Amino acid sequence: MPPPDSDASATGTARHVMVVADGDVAPRGELDVAWPGWSDGVVAVVAADGGLARARTLALRVDAVVGDLDSVPPAEIEAAAADGIEVLRADVDKDESDTELALLEAVRLGATRITVLGAFGGPRLDHALANVWLLAHPALAGRDVTLLDARWRMSLVAAPDADGGPVDRALPGPVGSLVSLLPHGGDVTGITTRGLRYPLLDEPLVVGPARGLSNVRILPDARVRVGAGRLLIVETAPG
Repeated sequence: MPPPDSDASATGTARHVMVVADGDVAPRGELDVAWPGWSDGVVAVVAADGGLARARTLALRVDAVVGDLDSVPPAEIEAAAADGIEVLRADVDKDESDTELALLEAVRLGATRITVLGAFGGPRLDHALANVWLLAHPALAGRDVTLLDARWRMSLVAAPDADGGPVDRALPGPVGSLVSLLPHGGDVTGITTRGLRYPLLDEPLVVGPARGLSNVRILPDARVRVGAGRLLIVETAPG
């Protein structure tokens, strides 16, 4: 594991950290079919509270478990510590969600790429929405963060970049699959797409209308460019 706050981006080496939350997690075989390569290059796994058990169902070796740990029996916490897993216990009365704390731990570990499992599903819609909003967390700026399950892949493009220019994002995937582009937290301007059936050419998407819903990938190497604003990208797995 890298030292805390190590800057992997300075060396040009991507550091992929997996965060496992306590929502529904699909079997590994389904994830492999939907999103080939989803677990490639993982250097550390951080579980958010009950995500510890979810990670084990995927045979992921957990490096740290974070949260108030109200969803994990004490005996399992003791066993995790005995197995060398770092236990980072938070107060029950806190401002952050357990998933947020896990993301912050991933950042502390030097992650430049973060894949989050278990962010959707479960009994709490508010938790799922809060996890989507975490994509805009200031601590994640400049990092490649993806929320993933066997049905959807979700990420956020925030522009302008540090130099004030537009931000380009590759959208690779199977032809015919759905790609929705949704303004997040405000209007988005200067959107240009490539490889989608309904193109945008330096156009806006504004909060309210559903214009960016259900676009279709017509090239396997589709792309989007964003001039200003935060654009939520929701990809639906084929099949």
